[in-house]
Amino acid sequence: MGLRDTYSRAIQAAKGKFHGNAEERDGKLHFKGTVATEEERNAIWDAIKTVPTWRDEVVADISVTGGAAASGAGTAPPAGKTYTVKPGDTLSAIAKEHLGSAGAYMKIFELNRDQLNDPDKIKPGQVLRLP
Repeated sequence: MGLRDTYSRAIQAAKGKFHGNAEERDGKLHFKGTVATEEERNAIWDAIKTVPTWRDEVVADISVTGGAAASGAGTAPPAGKTYTVKPGDTLSAIAKEHLGSAGAYMKIFELNRDQLNDPDKIKPGQVLRLP
């Protein structure tokens, strides 16, 4: 069974919303593309994360082109900022760039405890919420 089969739920969640592709290469499934809302991106990520080994098998670069929910007429709370980890990134470098202080890295770590166990172990493709 290939990775496209393993992640068929995520691929189905992306259908009609995701403008890009999910391509299997180098032993990983690469999602690269855009969606209109944060909610659409979160739905794809939720489906990806149903597979326990997703951290080792998926690289995802899913950008949001819109902002507010497409049909919400302003009723949804504003979506938080996110950052997709690139090779060579550290939490302190991300904190310095986005929060103005490298020492604020623990704020990012605490906000992402659902996917991080150690602030020194982030992986390219992870999508981190920013305060």
